[in-house]
Amino acid sequence: MITTSNNLPRIPAAPNSMQKGIPLKNLLGLESVDCLAHNILLVYPQFDTESFCRDASNGLEPLGILERGKKLARTLRLYLPRKYATAIEIILASLTPPLTRTDTLGLAVFFYLPHISFIAEYGWEFEENDGHDPFLVSMRAQYELTKRFSAEFSMRPFLIKQQERTLSQLLEWTSDPDPHVRRLCSESTRPRLPWAARIPAFIANPTSALPILEALKNDQDLYVRRSVANHLGDIAKDHPEFVFTICERWLTEATNEVKWLIRHALRHPAKKENKTALQLRAAAK
Repeated sequence: MITTSNNLPRIPAAPNSMQKGIPLKNLLGLESVDCLAHNILLVYPQFDTESFCRDASNGLEPLGILERGKKLARTLRLYLPRKYATAIEIILASLTPPLTRTDTLGLAVFFYLPHISFIAEYGWEFEENDGHDPFLVSMRAQYELTKRFSAEFSMRPFLIKQQERTLSQLLEWTSDPDPHVRRLCSESTRPRLPWAARIPAFIANPTSALPILEALKNDQDLYVRRSVANHLGDIAKDHPEFVFTICERWLTEATNEVKWLIRHALRHPAKKENKTALQLRAAAK
């Protein structure tokens, strides 16, 4: 039975990295269900914690971590107010404080996978929000969640279904003071983001996200620049010449940080002994 004797939101303890023999899905186990119910109850006293915990736990064991995130999101939907915007306000009010570092984040942040799954599942449909456009509500929610985990997965449906306005919002965020928000701009638009739905339009034509990469290539945080490099690495799998052209142009007045970014972006074609990639990496030393 959940109690609110501790009136602060909490998340389960977790290791800093993957442990051999321990499935990643364990990060969203019964303790996570308990913490999720506890945090919601703190800000939404009528929350039926007993029923939520029962339904959230039922059938959880065989599911992988992504499926667990979706299951917990769908169970939350049953016990929060039906209007999406109202439910999101409760979810945001239940969050722990934002992260203050970009290194050694550990795996505890996966606690917020159900939260972003909630947005991905319900955050773009008018009918889930009494006929009102939920776009701005969802953007604000992802802005807050990416400071605790990352909203790269939940941003994907918006990039697929509402590409222009989502890209516009992300481009605006490239100048945000929070590095977690700036990283989201690059990471969420990667054409082949691991674990996430691919974005066919970006795979076919990678130019749409290029203004974001241009804005972030000189970012002060390695955390952000590494995402830009990985994004270029994604593009290089389908359009290597396009990436080579970008890297050659960036080399013209490249800082040491941008040179590292270029070397990192081209590591996969270089491993395949691509001549141009090898030459560009050598020039970026």
